[in-house]
This record gives sequence, structure tokens and C-alpha cells, in this order.
Amino acid sequence: MATLADPAKADSHAEDANPPKHWTEGRLEGADLAHIPGDAGWPIVGNTFTMLADPHGFVRKMVAEHGRVYKTRAFGGWQVALIGPDANELLLFNKDKIFSSEQGWGPILDQLFPRGLMLMDFDHHRIDRRALSIAFKPEPMRHYAGSLNAGIAREVAGWADKPMTFYPAIKKLTLDLAADSFIGIPWGPEADAINTAFIDMVQASVAPVRKPLPFTQLKKGVDGRAFLVDYFTKETHRRRAEGGGQDMFSQFATATREDGSLLPVDEVVDHMNFLMMAAHDTITSSATSLIYLLAKNPEWQDKLRAEIIAVTGGPDASGKPRALSYDDLPKLELTEMAFKEALRIMPPVPSTPRRALKSFEFGGYTIPAGAAVGINAHFVHHDPEIWPEPEKFDPMRFTPEQVRERHKYAWVPFGGGAHMCLGLHFAYMQVKILMAQLLQQYSIEIAAGYDPEWQPWPIPKPRDGLKVTFKSL
Repeated sequence: MATLADPAKADSHAEDANPPKHWTEGRLEGADLAHIPGDAGWPIVGNTFTMLADPHGFVRKMVAEHGRVYKTRAFGGWQVALIGPDANELLLFNKDKIFSSEQGWGPILDQLFPRGLMLMDFDHHRIDRRALSIAFKPEPMRHYAGSLNAGIAREVAGWADKPMTFYPAIKKLTLDLAADSFIGIPWGPEADAINTAFIDMVQASVAPVRKPLPFTQLKKGVDGRAFLVDYFTKETHRRRAEGGGQDMFSQFATATREDGSLLPVDEVVDHMNFLMMAAHDTITSSATSLIYLLAKNPEWQDKLRAEIIAVTGGPDASGKPRALSYDDLPKLELTEMAFKEALRIMPPVPSTPRRALKSFEFGGYTIPAGAAVGINAHFVHHDPEIWPEPEKFDPMRFTPEQVRERHKYAWVPFGGGAHMCLGLHFAYMQVKILMAQLLQQYSIEIAAGYDPEWQPWPIPKPRDGLKVTFKSL
């Protein structure tokens, strides 16, 4: 049976390329789950390639055939899917401490992002999360807002009146903003090297070959991690010696636990690696989906533009958009509702894994300890029983009245419970500042009938990069 990993495991970076044994110890066989309906798929590979080809279609098919609790064999083992808002609440709120996030995400992320917050459980997670939360207090957030306003304004000024592919542009901007706000270094060659290492790590996290063999994507990711471990280790020592700044990394480097002790250097490094990864790809995805949905629904551009101008005062006498101040962020209520609707339609993390530490009951079935279990936000976000006309873009679903009427866990793009995304307010802030800069000076336009194909998993993105034009007003 599964056992919870010791949170005090060795801190040496030398073993990062070898997944801990507890990822595979006690892995259940088909006989352990014989009472649960499902599908083993093809010999050896199971449903791996079927899932990868159309993950959302696969879930819909499995729910239609087997119900909202089903098993499938993929990625080398059996998994049990639990589908619906009640399942989301059970796993994410984790009231009885049944589920391990560490052992759920570990097989996917441990070679590249070990000891990140998602790979911690219970007291160790709580203690480190509290220490890191200092980076998201009002004063640092006010500093980030200033950096975001300046960086976004500088970049989007060059987007005027020319066809462009949005996804690579916003990905580069998000990485550059992260280098500035998160690490406190100027845009340039150093930031480019860091960004390249992060891109290699993120792409390697879902590479099908799970050993860092020469010339594989995982090897590139492991090499990228080694580069960043070296960089962040030296920088942590330097910032502690010289005194930290207002950037997120400096906040982490000087963060203390409840007993007043500094976080170990290698844990600062691992947290920084993980949070950079968690922030840049998810914000890139969600900003891209919002831009696409606003382009398809220009009447909502007009509504958000009117709200933004009412708050900022509109462009200045020279025609340049006014910055959105930190104190004015809560006033962009419609803008936040539109972003939430984009996150509903295309959640940046479509599914979430856990591992059961104890047996439990759900949906009429006993799920044994040791089972790999998971929920699917994308399916729940598109369930017509919860969301009428689920494919329609309708930010009014997020009025306070409508939110109160829904299950609390019907909308979970940021997760929930103890592992709720630590940087969710930073995400809201970055997207609101981006919208304020764009909509004060541009209309967002796409070609008539344009409907790009999206890569649905692991993090959604348009396969063609999203062809868009920002037309000057």
C-alpha cells in the first residue's frame, strides 16, 4: 500500500534524475480495481496514446460508457477518475487528509521540479507555503504592479496594426516580466538564458520518454534544471549577503519559517523553479484564451474598455494608455468576470492527479489505498447540468448571485483547499494590467470564421499560435 513520503527526505540535487521509489511502490494492479468499471486499452501502452490524441473526448467517452467513477490504464499504470464538483471538493479540500499531492504529481514533475509546493503535503507544505506567502503580500504586490505596467506598456506598444501570432508574443512577454518581477533582473541575454532553460523544463515534464537519455527532451529539461539550480543557488547566497530587493526571488531568499529560521538554500531554489514554471505557462495559456474569446465576442471588448477607461481615466493627452494602479485592481469587476469565464472554457490545468493514502468511498465504490486518482476540471467546466450553453462565452456567469447558486467546486482553475494556487492574485493582476494596456489603445481582431485548433493538454494553447491583429482605435 502507499505510504506518504518523508517530507524530510534528503535535499541533495544529485538524485533529481532518479524518481523516488515511493512513486512506484505499492502501485495497484488491475485486480485491485476489478470492481470499478473502465477500460485497460491496448496491451502495454494502455490508453496512453488515445488519451493524448483527444484527452477531452476520451473523458467524455469514458463518462458516457462507465459513469463518473471509472478506471483507465495509461502512462504505465492504473488510474481512477472521479468526475464532478463533489469529486473536486473531495480531492482538493482533502478534509480527511486522504490524498497526496506529492505522490500524484511526483511521477510527472519530480525529475524537473522536485520539492515544489505541489510536491509537498500536509505540515511540510503548510509551513513552506506560509513562508513563501510573504512574496504575495500587498507591498511586494504593489512593486510587481509597477513592473508589470512598465513592461507590458513597453512591449504592447509595438503590436499596433500588424498581423501577429499572439501566443509566442505573450509567452515571451510573460517570461520577460517574470525575469523582472520574479527575479529582479533586466531584460537581456541573462533573462533569455533563464527563459530558455524554463521552456526546456516545461516541455520535458510531459515528454513520453521518462529517462534523461542523450538527445531526448527530458535530457534537455534536466540540463535546463541543472543550469537554473546553479544560477539560483549562487543568487540566493548573494541576496542573503547583500540584502534582498522587492522582487519575488529576493522575498523567497529571505523568507523565514515559523521558528524564524531561513528556508534552506536548495529549497529556495526548488520553490523558485517551480513557481516560475507554474506562473509562466498557465498565465500565457489563460491570457491567450481570453484574447481569443474577446476577439470572437467584440461586444465584450466594448464593455471591458468602458470599464477600464472609467477606472484609469483613459489614454493621456499624447494618446498613451494610463497605467492601472494597484489600488484600482478590484474596480475592474467585469474584466475579472471575463477572465474567469475564459478560465472556465479553457482551464490552464485541465486535470489534477492525486494518490490515495487510505481507502475511501465515492460514487458507490470503494477506492483502495494506493490508487492513483484524479479529477477533471475541463469536463466539469463544460458540464451542461452546471453551465447552460457551456461553449458560449458569457462572463455574466460570474456575477455574485450566480456564483452563490453553484457548487463551490464547480469552477476550479486554480485548484482548491490547501494547494490553492499561491499566485492566483498575481495572475489576476497581470491579466488586468494587460487588458488595461491593450483595450485603451486597440481593438482585438481575428479573420472572419477563424477557429484555430487548440492543443488541449497538458496546458492549452493554439496550435497555430493564434493569428490576431491589434488595430489602433
